[in-house]
Amino acid sequence: MITSSPADGIRPFRIAVPQSDLDDLYDRLDRTRWPDELPGTGWDRGVPREYLRELVRYWRHEYDWRAAEARLNEWPQFTTTVDGAHVHFAHIRSPEPDATPLVITHGWPGSIVEFLDVVGPLTDPAAHGGDPADAFHVVLPGIPGFGLSGPTTDRGWEAGRVADAWAVLMRRLGYERFGAQGGDWGAAISRELGRTHPDRVIGVHLNLLPGAQQTETPTDEELAALSPGERERTLTSWRRWSAWQREGAAYAMLHATRPQTLAYALADSPVGQLAWIVEKFREWTDSAELPEEAVDRDRMLTDVMLYWLTGTAGSSSRIYYERAHPSGRVAAPAEPSTAPTALAVFPAEPQLPLRHRAERTENIVRWTEFDRGGHFAAMEEPGLLVDDVRAFFRELRAKG
Repeated sequence: MITSSPADGIRPFRIAVPQSDLDDLYDRLDRTRWPDELPGTGWDRGVPREYLRELVRYWRHEYDWRAAEARLNEWPQFTTTVDGAHVHFAHIRSPEPDATPLVITHGWPGSIVEFLDVVGPLTDPAAHGGDPADAFHVVLPGIPGFGLSGPTTDRGWEAGRVADAWAVLMRRLGYERFGAQGGDWGAAISRELGRTHPDRVIGVHLNLLPGAQQTETPTDEELAALSPGERERTLTSWRRWSAWQREGAAYAMLHATRPQTLAYALADSPVGQLAWIVEKFREWTDSAELPEEAVDRDRMLTDVMLYWLTGTAGSSSRIYYERAHPSGRVAAPAEPSTAPTALAVFPAEPQLPLRHRAERTENIVRWTEFDRGGHFAAMEEPGLLVDDVRAFFRELRAKG
Protein backbone atom coordinates (compact mmCIF):
# COMPACT_ATOMS: atom_id res chain seq x y z
CA MET A 1 0.00 0.00 0.00
CA ILE A 2 1.28 3.47 -0.88
CA THR A 3 1.23 6.08 1.87
CA SER A 4 1.59 9.83 1.61
CA SER A 5 3.64 12.39 3.51
CA PRO A 6 3.40 16.19 3.77
CA ALA A 7 6.23 16.43 1.23
CA ASP A 8 4.02 14.72 -1.35
CA GLY A 9 2.01 17.87 -2.07
CA ILE A 10 0.91 19.05 -5.49
CA ARG A 11 3.10 21.74 -7.02
CA PRO A 12 2.22 23.92 -10.04
CA PHE A 13 4.44 23.33 -13.07
CA ARG A 14 5.10 25.06 -16.35
CA ILE A 15 7.30 23.81 -19.18
CA ALA A 16 10.17 26.22 -19.76
CA VAL A 17 13.03 24.65 -21.71
CA PRO A 18 16.27 26.69 -21.53
CA GLN A 19 17.39 28.09 -24.86
CA SER A 20 20.75 26.44 -24.26
CA ASP A 21 19.06 23.03 -24.49
CA LEU A 22 17.58 23.94 -27.86
CA ASP A 23 20.90 25.32 -29.07
CA ASP A 24 22.59 22.05 -28.08
CA LEU A 25 19.94 20.11 -30.02
CA TYR A 26 20.44 22.25 -33.14
CA ASP A 27 24.20 21.82 -32.94
CA ARG A 28 23.87 18.05 -32.70
CA LEU A 29 21.45 17.97 -35.63
CA ASP A 30 23.86 20.03 -37.71
CA ARG A 31 26.67 17.59 -36.93
CA THR A 32 24.76 14.36 -37.55
CA ARG A 33 26.98 11.50 -38.68
CA TRP A 34 24.88 9.64 -41.21
CA PRO A 35 25.29 5.90 -41.85
CA ASP A 36 25.39 4.34 -45.30
CA GLU A 37 22.39 2.52 -46.69
CA LEU A 38 21.78 -0.21 -49.24
CA PRO A 39 19.90 1.15 -52.26
CA GLY A 40 16.28 0.29 -52.82
CA THR A 41 15.54 -1.21 -49.39
CA GLY A 42 12.78 1.24 -48.41
CA TRP A 43 11.49 0.64 -44.88
CA ASP A 44 12.37 -3.07 -44.87
CA ARG A 45 15.54 -2.62 -42.80
CA GLY A 46 14.40 0.33 -40.73
CA VAL A 47 13.86 4.05 -41.28
CA PRO A 48 15.12 5.07 -44.75
CA ARG A 49 18.01 7.52 -44.68
CA GLU A 50 16.56 10.04 -47.13
CA TYR A 51 13.24 10.12 -45.32
CA LEU A 52 15.02 10.76 -42.03
CA ARG A 53 17.31 13.39 -43.57
CA GLU A 54 14.27 15.37 -44.68
CA LEU A 55 12.56 14.96 -41.30
CA VAL A 56 15.72 16.13 -39.52
CA ARG A 57 15.96 19.13 -41.84
CA TYR A 58 12.38 20.02 -40.96
CA TRP A 59 13.04 19.48 -37.24
CA ARG A 60 16.10 21.71 -37.35
CA HIS A 61 14.78 24.57 -39.49
CA GLU A 62 10.96 24.61 -39.47
CA TYR A 63 9.60 22.85 -36.40
CA ASP A 64 8.76 25.35 -33.64
CA TRP A 65 9.32 23.97 -30.13
CA ARG A 66 8.28 27.24 -28.50
CA ALA A 67 4.87 27.02 -30.19
CA ALA A 68 4.50 23.44 -28.98
CA GLU A 69 5.63 24.43 -25.50
CA ALA A 70 3.04 27.23 -25.40
CA ARG A 71 0.32 24.84 -26.55
CA LEU A 72 1.13 22.36 -23.78
CA ASN A 73 1.27 25.17 -21.24
CA GLU A 74 -2.36 25.99 -21.99
CA TRP A 75 -3.11 23.01 -19.76
CA PRO A 76 -2.79 23.45 -15.99
CA GLN A 77 0.18 21.26 -15.09
CA PHE A 78 1.54 20.01 -11.80
CA THR A 79 4.08 17.71 -10.22
CA THR A 80 3.86 15.55 -7.13
CA THR A 81 5.71 12.66 -5.52
CA VAL A 82 4.00 9.28 -5.31
CA ASP A 83 5.69 6.22 -3.84
CA GLY A 84 9.02 7.99 -4.19
CA ALA A 85 8.55 8.80 -7.87
CA HIS A 86 8.37 12.26 -9.40
CA VAL A 87 5.09 12.47 -11.35
CA HIS A 88 4.19 15.22 -13.79
CA PHE A 89 0.57 15.57 -14.86
CA ALA A 90 -1.91 17.88 -16.52
CA HIS A 91 -5.26 18.36 -14.79
CA ILE A 92 -7.94 19.92 -16.95
CA ARG A 93 -11.22 20.45 -15.11
CA SER A 94 -14.47 20.64 -17.00
CA PRO A 95 -16.73 23.69 -16.72
CA GLU A 96 -19.47 21.16 -15.92
CA PRO A 97 -19.47 20.68 -12.12
CA ASP A 98 -20.82 17.12 -12.31
CA ALA A 99 -18.27 15.93 -14.85
CA THR A 100 -16.84 12.42 -14.47
CA PRO A 101 -13.19 12.28 -13.39
CA LEU A 102 -11.11 10.40 -15.98
CA VAL A 103 -7.43 9.50 -15.82
CA ILE A 104 -5.92 8.88 -19.28
CA THR A 105 -2.55 7.15 -19.59
CA HIS A 106 -0.17 7.14 -22.54
CA GLY A 107 2.25 4.39 -23.54
CA TRP A 108 5.61 4.05 -25.28
CA PRO A 109 6.70 5.88 -27.38
CA GLY A 110 3.89 8.21 -26.40
CA SER A 111 3.32 11.06 -23.97
CA ILE A 112 0.61 13.49 -22.95
CA VAL A 113 1.10 15.03 -26.42
CA GLU A 114 -1.07 12.18 -27.71
CA PHE A 115 -4.14 13.77 -26.12
CA LEU A 116 -3.99 17.33 -27.42
CA ASP A 117 -7.00 16.79 -29.69
CA VAL A 118 -9.21 14.89 -27.25
CA VAL A 119 -9.01 16.97 -24.07
CA GLY A 120 -11.21 19.80 -25.33
CA PRO A 121 -14.10 17.60 -26.51
CA LEU A 122 -13.87 15.47 -23.35
CA THR A 123 -13.78 18.32 -20.84
CA ASP A 124 -16.17 20.70 -22.61
CA PRO A 125 -18.47 18.74 -24.93
CA ALA A 126 -20.94 21.61 -25.19
CA ALA A 127 -18.28 23.73 -26.89
CA HIS A 128 -17.64 20.90 -29.36
CA GLY A 129 -21.20 20.08 -30.36
CA GLY A 130 -21.75 17.46 -27.65
CA ASP A 131 -23.93 16.87 -24.61
CA PRO A 132 -22.74 18.59 -21.39
CA ALA A 133 -23.74 15.42 -19.51
CA ASP A 134 -20.81 13.66 -21.22
CA ALA A 135 -18.19 15.94 -19.68
CA PHE A 136 -15.04 14.74 -17.91
CA HIS A 137 -12.47 16.22 -15.56
CA VAL A 138 -9.33 14.92 -17.29
CA VAL A 139 -6.08 13.94 -15.56
CA LEU A 140 -3.08 13.19 -17.81
CA PRO A 141 -0.15 11.78 -15.81
CA GLY A 142 3.22 10.87 -17.26
CA ILE A 143 4.28 7.32 -16.43
CA PRO A 144 7.22 7.37 -13.98
CA GLY A 145 10.40 7.28 -16.06
CA PHE A 146 8.79 8.91 -19.10
CA GLY A 147 9.45 12.49 -20.18
CA LEU A 148 8.58 15.08 -17.54
CA SER A 149 7.91 12.27 -15.04
CA GLY A 150 11.43 10.93 -15.38
CA PRO A 151 13.76 9.51 -14.66
CA THR A 152 12.90 6.84 -12.12
CA THR A 153 15.31 6.28 -9.24
CA ASP A 154 14.38 2.79 -8.05
CA ARG A 155 13.28 -0.58 -9.38
CA GLY A 156 9.81 -2.04 -9.75
CA TRP A 157 7.90 0.53 -11.79
CA GLU A 158 5.73 -1.88 -13.76
CA ALA A 159 2.04 -1.50 -14.64
CA GLY A 160 0.73 -2.64 -11.25
CA ARG A 161 2.81 -0.17 -9.28
CA VAL A 162 1.88 2.66 -11.63
CA ALA A 163 -1.80 1.78 -11.22
CA ASP A 164 -1.47 2.02 -7.45
CA ALA A 165 0.26 5.38 -7.86
CA TRP A 166 -2.61 6.64 -10.03
CA ALA A 167 -5.10 5.60 -7.34
CA VAL A 168 -3.15 7.74 -4.86
CA LEU A 169 -2.90 10.62 -7.34
CA MET A 170 -6.64 10.65 -8.01
CA ARG A 171 -7.42 10.64 -4.28
CA ARG A 172 -4.94 13.46 -3.79
CA LEU A 173 -6.91 15.42 -6.41
CA GLY A 174 -10.15 14.75 -4.52
CA TYR A 175 -11.52 12.04 -6.83
CA GLU A 176 -12.74 9.00 -4.92
CA ARG A 177 -14.51 7.53 -7.95
CA PHE A 178 -13.20 7.88 -11.48
CA GLY A 179 -12.84 6.28 -14.89
CA ALA A 180 -9.66 5.16 -16.64
CA GLN A 181 -8.63 5.14 -20.28
CA GLY A 182 -5.49 4.06 -22.08
CA GLY A 183 -3.67 2.32 -24.90
CA ASP A 184 -0.30 0.57 -25.06
CA TRP A 185 1.24 0.70 -21.54
CA GLY A 186 -1.64 3.00 -20.64
CA ALA A 187 -3.97 0.08 -21.35
CA ALA A 188 -2.03 -2.25 -19.06
CA ILE A 189 -2.04 0.40 -16.32
CA SER A 190 -5.71 1.27 -16.75
CA ARG A 191 -6.64 -2.39 -16.72
CA GLU A 192 -4.71 -2.86 -13.47
CA LEU A 193 -6.45 0.16 -11.96
CA GLY A 194 -9.82 -1.44 -12.58
CA ARG A 195 -8.68 -4.87 -11.45
CA THR A 196 -7.05 -3.82 -8.18
CA HIS A 197 -9.24 -0.83 -7.26
CA PRO A 198 -12.74 -1.92 -8.38
CA ASP A 199 -14.38 0.01 -5.54
CA ARG A 200 -13.04 3.27 -6.97
CA VAL A 201 -12.96 2.74 -10.74
CA ILE A 202 -16.27 3.42 -12.47
CA GLY A 203 -15.18 1.84 -15.73
CA VAL A 204 -12.13 1.15 -17.89
CA HIS A 205 -11.97 2.15 -21.55
CA LEU A 206 -9.13 0.66 -23.57
CA ASN A 207 -7.90 0.90 -27.15
CA LEU A 208 -5.58 -2.06 -26.65
CA LEU A 209 -5.81 -5.07 -24.34
CA PRO A 210 -2.56 -6.92 -23.58
CA GLY A 211 -3.01 -10.65 -23.90
CA ALA A 212 -6.24 -10.55 -25.91
CA GLN A 213 -4.53 -11.37 -29.21
CA GLN A 214 -3.86 -14.90 -30.50
CA THR A 215 -0.34 -15.63 -29.28
CA GLU A 216 -0.10 -19.32 -30.14
CA THR A 217 -1.06 -21.41 -33.15
CA PRO A 218 -4.82 -21.97 -32.89
CA THR A 219 -5.79 -25.63 -32.73
CA ASP A 220 -8.47 -27.21 -34.88
CA GLU A 221 -10.56 -27.74 -31.75
CA GLU A 222 -10.25 -24.10 -30.78
CA LEU A 223 -11.24 -22.90 -34.24
CA ALA A 224 -14.16 -25.33 -34.50
CA ALA A 225 -15.74 -23.82 -31.39
CA LEU A 226 -15.86 -20.35 -32.95
CA SER A 227 -18.27 -18.70 -35.36
CA PRO A 228 -16.98 -18.31 -38.94
CA GLY A 229 -16.33 -14.61 -38.38
CA GLU A 230 -14.48 -15.09 -35.13
CA ARG A 231 -12.57 -18.01 -36.64
CA GLU A 232 -11.22 -15.81 -39.44
CA ARG A 233 -10.47 -13.03 -36.96
CA THR A 234 -8.53 -15.50 -34.80
CA LEU A 235 -6.41 -16.54 -37.75
CA THR A 236 -5.81 -12.89 -38.66
CA SER A 237 -4.81 -12.11 -35.08
CA TRP A 238 -2.40 -15.05 -35.08
CA ARG A 239 -0.84 -14.06 -38.41
CA ARG A 240 -0.43 -10.47 -37.24
CA TRP A 241 1.08 -11.55 -33.90
CA SER A 242 3.47 -13.95 -35.64
CA ALA A 243 4.62 -11.25 -38.05
CA TRP A 244 5.12 -8.82 -35.16
CA GLN A 245 7.20 -11.39 -33.28
CA ARG A 246 9.37 -12.01 -36.36
CA GLU A 247 9.80 -8.47 -37.61
CA GLY A 248 8.59 -5.96 -35.04
CA ALA A 249 9.40 -7.07 -31.50
CA ALA A 250 13.15 -6.44 -31.41
CA TYR A 251 12.74 -3.02 -29.77
CA ALA A 252 10.74 -4.59 -26.91
CA MET A 253 13.31 -7.34 -26.39
CA LEU A 254 16.06 -4.75 -26.19
CA HIS A 255 14.05 -2.61 -23.75
CA ALA A 256 13.34 -5.69 -21.67
CA THR A 257 16.91 -6.97 -21.54
CA ARG A 258 19.46 -4.18 -22.07
CA PRO A 259 17.75 -0.79 -21.57
CA GLN A 260 20.90 0.80 -20.18
CA THR A 261 23.01 -0.08 -23.22
CA LEU A 262 20.39 1.41 -25.53
CA ALA A 263 20.19 4.55 -23.39
CA TYR A 264 23.73 5.65 -24.26
CA ALA A 265 22.93 5.82 -27.97
CA LEU A 266 19.55 7.52 -27.67
CA ALA A 267 20.55 10.01 -24.97
CA ASP A 268 23.52 11.16 -27.04
CA SER A 269 21.99 11.32 -30.52
CA PRO A 270 18.77 13.22 -31.25
CA VAL A 271 18.62 11.60 -34.69
CA GLY A 272 18.92 8.19 -33.05
CA GLN A 273 16.10 9.08 -30.66
CA LEU A 274 14.00 10.34 -33.55
CA ALA A 275 14.53 7.21 -35.64
CA TRP A 276 13.78 4.92 -32.69
CA ILE A 277 10.40 6.58 -32.21
CA VAL A 278 9.34 7.55 -35.73
CA GLU A 279 9.67 3.95 -36.88
CA LYS A 280 6.81 3.05 -34.52
CA PHE A 281 4.64 5.89 -35.76
CA ARG A 282 5.04 4.43 -39.22
CA GLU A 283 4.60 0.75 -38.33
CA TRP A 284 1.74 1.04 -35.84
CA THR A 285 -0.46 3.66 -37.49
CA ASP A 286 -3.06 3.33 -40.20
CA SER A 287 -0.78 4.81 -42.85
CA ALA A 288 -0.01 3.61 -46.35
CA GLU A 289 3.64 4.66 -46.43
CA LEU A 290 4.66 7.59 -44.23
CA PRO A 291 3.74 8.22 -40.59
CA GLU A 292 2.65 11.77 -41.46
CA GLU A 293 -0.26 10.24 -43.35
CA ALA A 294 -1.72 9.24 -39.99
CA VAL A 295 -0.15 11.59 -37.42
CA ASP A 296 0.64 15.29 -37.68
CA ARG A 297 4.38 15.76 -38.22
CA ASP A 298 4.74 18.54 -35.62
CA ARG A 299 2.89 16.48 -33.00
CA MET A 300 5.18 13.56 -33.67
CA LEU A 301 8.23 15.77 -33.23
CA THR A 302 6.82 17.28 -30.02
CA ASP A 303 6.48 13.78 -28.65
CA VAL A 304 10.10 13.05 -29.58
CA MET A 305 11.17 16.33 -27.97
CA LEU A 306 9.73 15.29 -24.60
CA TYR A 307 11.97 12.23 -24.64
CA TRP A 308 15.02 14.12 -25.92
CA LEU A 309 14.83 17.19 -23.68
CA THR A 310 14.32 15.11 -20.53
CA GLY A 311 16.90 12.46 -21.43
CA THR A 312 14.45 9.67 -20.62
CA ALA A 313 15.09 7.24 -23.47
CA GLY A 314 16.62 4.82 -20.97
CA SER A 315 14.30 5.28 -18.02
CA SER A 316 11.19 4.99 -20.21
CA SER A 317 12.48 1.59 -21.36
CA ARG A 318 12.75 0.24 -17.83
CA ILE A 319 9.06 -0.60 -17.62
CA TYR A 320 9.71 -3.35 -20.18
CA TYR A 321 12.58 -4.70 -18.08
CA GLU A 322 10.40 -4.72 -14.95
CA ARG A 323 7.67 -6.65 -16.77
CA ALA A 324 10.22 -9.22 -17.98
CA HIS A 325 11.86 -9.52 -14.55
CA PRO A 326 8.90 -9.35 -12.15
CA SER A 327 9.16 -9.28 -8.40
CA GLY A 328 6.72 -8.70 -5.56
CA ARG A 329 3.10 -8.08 -6.51
CA VAL A 330 3.66 -8.15 -10.28
CA ALA A 331 5.01 -11.71 -10.00
CA ALA A 332 1.70 -13.03 -8.65
CA PRO A 333 -0.90 -14.50 -11.03
CA ALA A 334 -3.37 -11.80 -12.03
CA GLU A 335 -7.02 -12.37 -11.16
CA PRO A 336 -9.65 -11.39 -13.73
CA SER A 337 -10.92 -7.82 -13.58
CA THR A 338 -14.47 -7.13 -12.42
CA ALA A 339 -14.45 -3.49 -13.54
CA PRO A 340 -16.84 -2.71 -16.42
CA THR A 341 -14.56 -2.57 -19.46
CA ALA A 342 -14.91 -1.24 -22.99
CA LEU A 343 -12.56 -2.04 -25.85
CA ALA A 344 -12.27 0.20 -28.90
CA VAL A 345 -10.67 -1.84 -31.69
CA PHE A 346 -8.81 0.08 -34.41
CA PRO A 347 -7.95 -2.03 -37.46
CA ALA A 348 -4.25 -1.15 -37.79
CA GLU A 349 -3.50 -2.06 -34.17
CA PRO A 350 -0.62 -4.60 -34.38
CA GLN A 351 -2.03 -6.63 -31.49
CA LEU A 352 -5.49 -7.39 -32.86
CA PRO A 353 -7.71 -8.39 -29.90
CA LEU A 354 -10.23 -11.22 -29.84
CA ARG A 355 -13.39 -10.85 -27.80
CA HIS A 356 -13.55 -14.47 -26.69
CA ARG A 357 -10.04 -14.12 -25.27
CA ALA A 358 -10.69 -10.70 -23.75
CA GLU A 359 -13.68 -12.06 -21.87
CA ARG A 360 -11.46 -14.56 -20.07
CA THR A 361 -9.81 -11.77 -18.09
CA GLU A 362 -12.08 -8.72 -18.38
CA ASN A 363 -15.68 -7.76 -17.68
CA ILE A 364 -16.36 -6.67 -21.26
CA VAL A 365 -19.55 -4.60 -21.49
CA ARG A 366 -18.81 -2.68 -24.71
CA TRP A 367 -16.90 -3.74 -27.82
CA THR A 368 -16.55 -1.34 -30.76
CA GLU A 369 -14.76 -2.09 -34.03
CA PHE A 370 -13.77 0.79 -36.27
CA ASP A 371 -12.90 0.83 -39.97
CA ARG A 372 -9.87 3.11 -39.66
CA GLY A 373 -7.20 4.07 -37.18
CA GLY A 374 -4.30 2.37 -35.46
CA HIS A 375 -2.25 2.17 -32.29
CA PHE A 376 -2.14 5.92 -31.57
CA ALA A 377 -5.91 6.31 -31.55
CA ALA A 378 -6.06 9.70 -29.80
CA MET A 379 -3.76 11.18 -32.43
CA GLU A 380 -5.04 9.32 -35.49
CA GLU A 381 -8.80 9.31 -34.91
CA PRO A 382 -9.55 11.61 -31.96
CA GLY A 383 -13.21 11.99 -32.91
CA LEU A 384 -13.87 8.26 -32.97
CA LEU A 385 -12.10 7.76 -29.66
CA VAL A 386 -13.93 10.63 -27.95
CA ASP A 387 -17.30 9.40 -29.17
CA ASP A 388 -16.63 5.89 -27.89
CA VAL A 389 -15.41 7.08 -24.48
CA ARG A 390 -18.49 9.27 -24.12
CA ALA A 391 -20.83 6.46 -25.16
CA PHE A 392 -19.25 3.96 -22.75
CA PHE A 393 -19.51 6.15 -19.67
CA ARG A 394 -22.99 7.28 -20.73
CA GLU A 395 -24.05 3.63 -20.72
CA LEU A 396 -22.57 3.15 -17.27
CA ARG A 397 -24.42 6.22 -15.95
CA ALA A 398 -27.67 4.90 -17.39
CA LYS A 399 -27.19 1.63 -15.51
CA GLY A 400 -26.65 3.54 -12.29
